[in-house]
Amino acid sequence: MLDEMIYLDNSASTRLDERVLDAMKPYFFDTYAVATSEFGYSMGIDAKEGLEEARTIIANSLGATPEEIVFTSGDTESSNMAIKGVVAALKKKKGEHIIVSKLEDFAVLNTAKNLEKQGYSVDYISVDSEGFVDLEELKSKIRDDTVLVSIQYANQEIGTLQDLDAIAKICKEKDVLFHTDATHSYMRVPINVSQTPVDMISMSAHTIHGPRGVGALYIRKGTPITKWMDGGYQETDRRAGLENIPGAVGFAKAVELVTDKETEFLASMRDYTIKRVFEEIPHVTLNGSKKQRTPQNANITFHYVEGESMTLHLDMRGFAVSTGSACFSRSLEASHVILGIGGDHERAHGSIRFTFGRYNSMNDVDAVVDAIKEIVKQLRDISPLYNKEA
Repeated sequence: MLDEMIYLDNSASTRLDERVLDAMKPYFFDTYAVATSEFGYSMGIDAKEGLEEARTIIANSLGATPEEIVFTSGDTESSNMAIKGVVAALKKKKGEHIIVSKLEDFAVLNTAKNLEKQGYSVDYISVDSEGFVDLEELKSKIRDDTVLVSIQYANQEIGTLQDLDAIAKICKEKDVLFHTDATHSYMRVPINVSQTPVDMISMSAHTIHGPRGVGALYIRKGTPITKWMDGGYQETDRRAGLENIPGAVGFAKAVELVTDKETEFLASMRDYTIKRVFEEIPHVTLNGSKKQRTPQNANITFHYVEGESMTLHLDMRGFAVSTGSACFSRSLEASHVILGIGGDHERAHGSIRFTFGRYNSMNDVDAVVDAIKEIVKQLRDISPLYNKEA
């Protein structure tokens, strides 16, 4: 058992950077008022300035303008706001048809399913064995009454990066709005809205060592979107509810702390993990694209082994990873992502996702691979399926 947990589940959430906390503290204890205009009192004005400075930092990271950024409670709210807001705005003007991919995270997937129950028409685009959407199918599914296409930039489980420029180009040519969930690629893979004609982007702070419970939605100027949550007039009357000013400030600080050098190191840990596993452990499969994947993600299926068993054994040894096994899902279903790329239940159940962050090292990779080698051997030795088929 390790003295300290080695955390390798950074796509679920990351450890808060202490420098982010330091940036947030004044907005808890000193400038704790709600954001008020220039006609308010001084503490409220200072709070407003902090919020707007954070908005500018987020906007600059995308090549956007501050007015195009709406702060939210996270990527789930951002995606709900984007999809529900657009369909409400365009339902009578254009239609009730939307398109999403089969691999979307639940914020998009379940929003689409909920809209389907309300009478909207939804098409779920297929993907290939590496998780790339079928662009020809996308073209063929866009109709005159299609109001929105929502396809993630990076997959939450297997890390596959879509060709965002190609998708955006198709949507632009078809005069359809395009939303992307960039939660797992934001600040790790560049995106510039002046070059890529995406209309809305969901983001979250918790995947880049920022605070939980705060995110943002980029909304290109002129995009028709109806306010979907009733209440006050915050965020220029696009989102109701008091702004999370400490969270927004922390989000912006987290953005400022991300460097290209750090991202390159995450990619080197990813590649080293894959290299060692494939050289030293037989009967393994890489899930997702070999080349077009997020720098922090390595998702590997260990055949003839249950992912839940591996995860529990790793936890007892001091490692935190995640699995696509059904028993680790509240829905009791195997990973829809692994199944979506053509994998069977055995492949889904044996998948382990390693995702790296700022506080990981190559020593962590060596330690977890060494542990996995032992665990896989132990579990396969008692597996009747392995002894029969391998």
